[in-house]
Amino acid sequence: MKKRFLLILICLSPGILFAENDEKKVNLKVSGYVKSDAFVDSRQTVSAREGQFLLWPAAPAYDAHGNDINDKGSTSFMSLQSRVSLAISGPDALGAKTSGTLETDFFGQANDNIHLLRLRHAFIKLKWEKTELIMGQTWNPVFVPACSPATVSFNTGTPIQPFARHPQIRLTQTFGKFSTIVALSEQRDYASSGPAGVSNSYLKNSILPDMHAQIHFQSKNENGNSILAGIGVEAKMLTPRLSSVVNGETFEVNEQLFSKMFLGFFTANNQHLTFKFYAAYAENISEFPTFSGYAVKKINYPSTGEQSYTPLTNALAWTEIHTNGKDWQFGIFAGANKSLGTKEALSNTSNTVYGPGTDINMLYRVSPRVIRNVGKLRFACELEYTRAEFGKKQNGIMARDYHALPVSTEWTGNLRSLLSVYYFF
Repeated sequence: MKKRFLLILICLSPGILFAENDEKKVNLKVSGYVKSDAFVDSRQTVSAREGQFLLWPAAPAYDAHGNDINDKGSTSFMSLQSRVSLAISGPDALGAKTSGTLETDFFGQANDNIHLLRLRHAFIKLKWEKTELIMGQTWNPVFVPACSPATVSFNTGTPIQPFARHPQIRLTQTFGKFSTIVALSEQRDYASSGPAGVSNSYLKNSILPDMHAQIHFQSKNENGNSILAGIGVEAKMLTPRLSSVVNGETFEVNEQLFSKMFLGFFTANNQHLTFKFYAAYAENISEFPTFSGYAVKKINYPSTGEQSYTPLTNALAWTEIHTNGKDWQFGIFAGANKSLGTKEALSNTSNTVYGPGTDINMLYRVSPRVIRNVGKLRFACELEYTRAEFGKKQNGIMARDYHALPVSTEWTGNLRSLLSVYYFF
């Protein structure tokens, strides 16, 4: 790892040392931070990277005496969020200002390669007076950076706030205070669930990329007060399977699933305070990641095993308010995500359901925080309480209704106490 990092610095150093403020030259700017986290959970959790990316508390798991095995806390110290960003700007091309962004951290792509470098952002931007074109990997359009949770926790409001970075082509056109965004995106590190597990093949095999459209309104005044509001829609087509096996024989099948998402957001800030609100109705959004997915609606042709599917639906919303002080900042995030079940009724309550956390009926979270900035240092403390309503199992089996919702439920909560220290450069 040390050799790899040294090689990156050697490759970058000529541009860093000799870049000039000349439109004919390529200018490089390196930034980022070193971050160390220490956290304690009150019970076992469902999370990524050994607990670093918290999703929700683990569902109750009872032993022979009725004791909840997951009702046991844990603690961890980690620094894998530390990251390096490279901003690149160069000469104009096609009448546009050109730039690029490359960002990496040590989060890895899975627990097996934790602490290894992974690609966060890698995109090219062409900026005209009223038009902007982005090509590469960056935030999925349903994640709006200007209206996203500023939590200390690395989950940034997940699984309430849709969160993902995807390869895409995005075009933004500005009309005064309004702007429109259209984008086509694919999946990579954040992918949909299905019969073969988590994979980007379901979207690839549908041929159509994920499609997005948004309208934004933004206004600022001379006092620094500003508002941003927007609405958007996302449409996605998946191909769950190419073939099925019936009685030992393989048959080609033609299966597809269409899903959509509607979202709206609002943020307002002045010198002292920032307020944010985000809400969405979403179908089959397991790639973001959250408790979602789809289910087998029915078997259309028993002779070949061809099936039809229906998406799981969610209603989610969150709000946040925080101060904008230079030295001290106080904030609180609160939100909820409710599973509405499948869009269409299932032919049988035992039909297969694909996706993470499909035993969750509802989840909410409240997380207050306090931040102290001292020069390039930041000390941050956050309490994150997440409570989820899980389907109860009887003899190891969870009963569902005809919309794949749990018939009986029980609530379980986790409190995470988080202390983070940043050093920015």
